[in-house]
Amino acid sequence: MFPDVTTAPVFFTVAMGFHRLYSPAIPSGRTRPLFSVRSRRKDMRDWNVVISVKNRGFRPVLEIMEELGTIEKTDFFNILVMKVADTHRFMETVREWITDDPHLLNLTGRIIPVTETFNFQSPEEFREKVYGAAENFAGTLAGKRFHVRIHRRGFKGKISSQKEEIFLDEMLIEKTRQQGREAEISFEDPDAIVDVETVGGRGGTSLWTREDMKRYPFLHLD
Repeated sequence: MFPDVTTAPVFFTVAMGFHRLYSPAIPSGRTRPLFSVRSRRKDMRDWNVVISVKNRGFRPVLEIMEELGTIEKTDFFNILVMKVADTHRFMETVREWITDDPHLLNLTGRIIPVTETFNFQSPEEFREKVYGAAENFAGTLAGKRFHVRIHRRGFKGKISSQKEEIFLDEMLIEKTRQQGREAEISFEDPDAIVDVETVGGRGGTSLWTREDMKRYPFLHLD
């Protein structure tokens, strides 16, 4: 079970402008990692999970999630990245935790694994790499209703999430048209959402069906 931050001990120490928040957060009854990898690492460049947290959830989520894999803070506000050995098992474990104690949803904004990752150093390289990664979804999207969501951290003023979403929407529609089962854009109960996450110069893509979004309430894709 996860502690309720409204009742768990919270201590504030203020000295010379320094503020520290401490909130115990390790699930009770757990003494061993569920996965073979468990640590914090600096400068992680091979992440496959992105987590956004709410203000008071940063430390609790950091401590909870390190039980499931390698976790790292980033240079972006309230953003954590992880490397897990098995993204499906990770998703199912988090789902079980939330079923047992829904309070974890109050600590996090979004928890998003990605299935394919890439590195880039310029807007042009980003478009090339994300195009190559996303076009693999065309077969799944053929004849379906979908849209693309990009959550960008970094490259402010250089990469426009909205423009790149439109670019990917159009590219995927064209790919499905070539397959003879043209997809269409829909924002009302779509069959699937293509998600793109970027943290600095690393990006990742994933595709989530309507059933996935119902099963994993922590995705929060839109």
